[in-house]
Amino acid sequence: MRRIETDYLIIGSGAAGLAFADTLIAESDAHVTIVDRHGKPGGHWNDAYPFVALHQPSAFYGVNSMELGAGRKDTAGPNRGLYELASGPEISGYFDRVMKQRLLPSGRVDYRPMCDWQGDGRFVSILSGEVTEVHVRRKVVDAAYLSPRVPATHTPRFAVSPDAWLMPPGGLPQLWNAGAGRDRPRHFAIIGGGKTAMDAAIWLLDTGVSPDSISWVVPRDSWLLNRLQTQPGDEFFEHSIGGQADQMAACASATSVDDLYDRLEACGTLLRIDPTRRPTMFHLATISIGELEALRRIDRVIRKGHVLAVDADGLDLEQGRETLPPGTLCIDCTASAVEPRPIQTVFQGDRIVLQIVRLPLPTFSAALIARVEAGYEDDATKNRLCAPVPFPWRPEDYPRALLVNMSNQFQWGQDKALRTWIRESRLDGFGKLIASIDPQDSARQAILARFKANAAGAMGNLPRLLAPSPR
Repeated sequence: MRRIETDYLIIGSGAAGLAFADTLIAESDAHVTIVDRHGKPGGHWNDAYPFVALHQPSAFYGVNSMELGAGRKDTAGPNRGLYELASGPEISGYFDRVMKQRLLPSGRVDYRPMCDWQGDGRFVSILSGEVTEVHVRRKVVDAAYLSPRVPATHTPRFAVSPDAWLMPPGGLPQLWNAGAGRDRPRHFAIIGGGKTAMDAAIWLLDTGVSPDSISWVVPRDSWLLNRLQTQPGDEFFEHSIGGQADQMAACASATSVDDLYDRLEACGTLLRIDPTRRPTMFHLATISIGELEALRRIDRVIRKGHVLAVDADGLDLEQGRETLPPGTLCIDCTASAVEPRPIQTVFQGDRIVLQIVRLPLPTFSAALIARVEAGYEDDATKNRLCAPVPFPWRPEDYPRALLVNMSNQFQWGQDKALRTWIRESRLDGFGKLIASIDPQDSARQAILARFKANAAGAMGNLPRLLAPSPR
């Protein structure tokens, strides 16, 4: 058995683990060991379907010390006119560079890929079986607690007949290599109503599949964030900061959760694919108007609840049978990247559990937790600054998430050192933009003043939306 020592042992080399490590070595003299089952850094991005891309601009993702992307705008496709969204292969390559060009050259990072953490201070090589015992001088960092499930590693929760033609979305680009015995698909049935299903639908449409050749099983409709209001460039100030001001106004004025969503939709913050159906799901998926218009081209939408079984002729659903055309390829998009998990305290003595402290930014959250770990002594202070934000699952969860989000922002704003770090962080997105407003720019100063006033009103009203309805 080998024995090693380290200050921090990070379990997981995904986006959160790398963002934490990157900031920790920048803000301290700590030695870090990173253990991961994958053969390359990047976590679930190693298993993602080939046409996956970020839902948010590349500028807000990755580690603090290294830019992702080139700050370009897309000039074609449904994201046209908005800032680039890194593709899955781009992100995998980026995290490989982070490891090779940033973390390992520091001399303070020990990376152990293809190793399985066993607990009790031990990990084992998946290839050789060699066990390594780790003496952790400071803390174990759980960077895998919120790891998403992805289609490639997901087991369907419905029965699959041997004669069914079913694959995850990652198999679609490989249909050319399907081999003998299979004709090309005559029809496609997308199973799932989340962002993975939307990605699969848009990919099919972009590659020439007719909307009439697609059936889409949507158990629940979803509210969607408008990507226009998440743009980092100065030219989008009125949409980004102005959109935040509008969102705060909605939170300050809403009389119920339903009224809140109506107001957020009216001001352009939220979108829905079918305007005639009230969504019952909200996972913060972000979409462009171009993507929305593409998805609305699919008319054959099946709303009979969740799929119970798949066979060669069709689907058994909670609310009945759905027959599919001969030669239908079913695409399983039911893996959820946001499986609900109980909130934990972030700082737990000799253990840190990485969670989201600002929605919807997992890498900013991990970097900020590392900055707090390096800069503050006691767990009580650290946990006051890093309250986990509950990820919304249903529409009624969002007001609570917003309230915790805003409470964290308030705490950070009261701390000069942390406030300065956030403003300089590339992962923050809007801090520098707000700080750069010309005092003589009356229009933008008015937007900022409106945002601050509405935020105060939102902090007062959101608890009322969370209160139980009187009987």
